[in-house]
Amino acid sequence: MRSVPYRLQFIAYVLAMMADNIEHVISYWVVFQKFHSPALAGFAVLSHWLPFLLFSVAVGGLADRVDPRRIIQCGMLLFIVASAGWGFFFITDAIQMWHAMLLLVVHGCAGVLWQTPNQLLLYDLVGPADLPSAVRLNAMARYLGILVGPAVGGIIMLTLGTSHGIIFNTLFYLPMLLWLFWAPVRDKSVAVRRFAVRGLADIMLTIRAIGTQPVLTAMTWLAGLTSFMIGNAYHAQMPGFAGDLGHGDPGISYSVLLAADAAGALLAGIALESWGRLKGTPRTAIMLAMLWSVALLGFASVRIYPVAIVLLFFAGFFELSFNTMAQALVQLNAPSDIRGRVVGLYNMAGLGMRAFSGITVGLFGAAIGIHWSLGLSAAVLLALLCLLYGRATRKTAG
Repeated sequence: MRSVPYRLQFIAYVLAMMADNIEHVISYWVVFQKFHSPALAGFAVLSHWLPFLLFSVAVGGLADRVDPRRIIQCGMLLFIVASAGWGFFFITDAIQMWHAMLLLVVHGCAGVLWQTPNQLLLYDLVGPADLPSAVRLNAMARYLGILVGPAVGGIIMLTLGTSHGIIFNTLFYLPMLLWLFWAPVRDKSVAVRRFAVRGLADIMLTIRAIGTQPVLTAMTWLAGLTSFMIGNAYHAQMPGFAGDLGHGDPGISYSVLLAADAAGALLAGIALESWGRLKGTPRTAIMLAMLWSVALLGFASVRIYPVAIVLLFFAGFFELSFNTMAQALVQLNAPSDIRGRVVGLYNMAGLGMRAFSGITVGLFGAAIGIHWSLGLSAAVLLALLCLLYGRATRKTAG
């Protein structure tokens, strides 16, 4: 936070992430009320993360050679288009399922143009010495947006309504869009030494490049496993969980459950920044992910609303902890000439594989119930993480 450019980026990032989550809160709620479709909620997860699976490495390679600020601005413009599109269909009351699916895809494409270039921008803003702190603080910003988003979204819905409220939400993307015109420019001599990514062959080359580095391999596997099995698919199903828990008004219960998950993550960020004694190692990151899966297994199993809130709080705490630790390890250990590709590959695993959690939690939830689908996914993930922990231990010992 000593860096003025980073402070400005942090504020803009919080506002953009808040806007992202306000859009989720309003659109998921309206779509759930209109269609009552767990399958559509599963598609929301699929469409949100599939662009990361398909394009993260390509966007990372592009950010190595092209100013990442311009790529992020393109993402902000797509976010604005998506929110305005929701508003149009809500105002006209003409929304159909295919309209919702199209807007969800636009939103997903906006995300992939934002996240990987933004991670490279962090490296340019603060350098390697302060990178772990910058990664943690940006993760805190993400969860601060998730925490504040439901509250601000609720206020907007009460004052402006869902239709005009989601259009008003586009204003929160503007600070990031405008600040990037004045954000510091990276060292061009570094960009010249970097290489572009061209197609699937370069993705395979990047995979082989990190194959000899145990830290990068373990963290990419960690990101892929946690995202494939669960990711954040349970967020899209939260209206259903709120209804099943049957505690008062479902809309308020829904917002409180999301806020509990975000509050746990926010506390984790504050604790890690202030304490500073939890050493970032692959085994520690994997162990934190195991605790995350246990918390979600408990959440899927309980039917007591206060206990569910506590378990989601711990889930948020452990999720931020292992995700930020893994991301910092990847950025610090990535070769400088292919940092964009390596970060893109990590995002392909950590964000792109979340597309399949729309199947494991969402579509299976339509068949066997969302409690069973989340619980089984968490149990399988825990078993896989135990295997990964054993492998990481053997690598360290070797």
